Amino acid sequence: MTQIPAFATTVHGSGPGLLLAHGAGGSIEGNYAPIIPALAAHHTVVAPDYPGSGATPRQDGPLTLDGLVDGVVAAADEAGLDTFTLLGYSLGTLVSVRTAARYPDRVRGLVLTAGLARPDNRTRSSLAIWQRLLAAGDTEGFAHFVALSGFGEEFFNGVPEREVQAFLQLIAEGVPAGAAEQAAVVGATDNTPHLAGISVPTLVIATLQDTLVAPSNSRFLAEHIPGAEYAELDTGHIPMAEKPREWEKLILDFLARKEL
Repeated sequence: MTQIPAFATTVHGSGPGLLLAHGAGGSIEGNYAPIIPALAAHHTVVAPDYPGSGATPRQDGPLTLDGLVDGVVAAADEAGLDTFTLLGYSLGTLVSVRTAARYPDRVRGLVLTAGLARPDNRTRSSLAIWQRLLAAGDTEGFAHFVALSGFGEEFFNGVPEREVQAFLQLIAEGVPAGAAEQAAVVGATDNTPHLAGISVPTLVIATLQDTLVAPSNSRFLAEHIPGAEYAELDTGHIPMAEKPREWEKLILDFLARKEL
């Protein structure tokens, strides 16, 4: 594992390139740690954190989707990847689609999990609550919101009652400094004009119990990206916590079938 500059980035393994794009209010560690070892077994995995996540400091000025695209592509450049498959989660699906639109000669494939082309009314309302809680410094309230909107009913109700407070505290302590700015990028983005032009092998994975980014958003992506494959996970918005092995298998099977 090596460390490279700009977006704080780790590089794992060797082989064809995989570039990871994480979610808003997340990080590489928080969103991808459970599956990186399996991904790195046969790939070079380049894993950058956005400004305000992981070891990447918040940036001066507003965060934009194209700025995130520039940052993740720069991380790929620093790691020596000429081409790569993008694995995007949540906000990372917006980053991934925009990267494929701007750099069609470099993107070999897409895997889009719990994603969207643009926020619907429910997602906008969720983002508004998210940003108000963070602006007020109410990390306890934000933790409750994440628990309700991020995790599936089965998973959250499966936390023993005596452990719920510690579970919420863990969420509160893990909120990155750039969470509000990253959420604002989701609210400001519309990738629908770019979907029809995507020509690389694409897998869209819907999270069926997701109330933060409803699965209908994933179905929209699959229906509007030419030739996209569609799969489902019976989880909330956070499959890496709820069903990491099932998520990992969907990704690895797709990469193997498409020789990515």
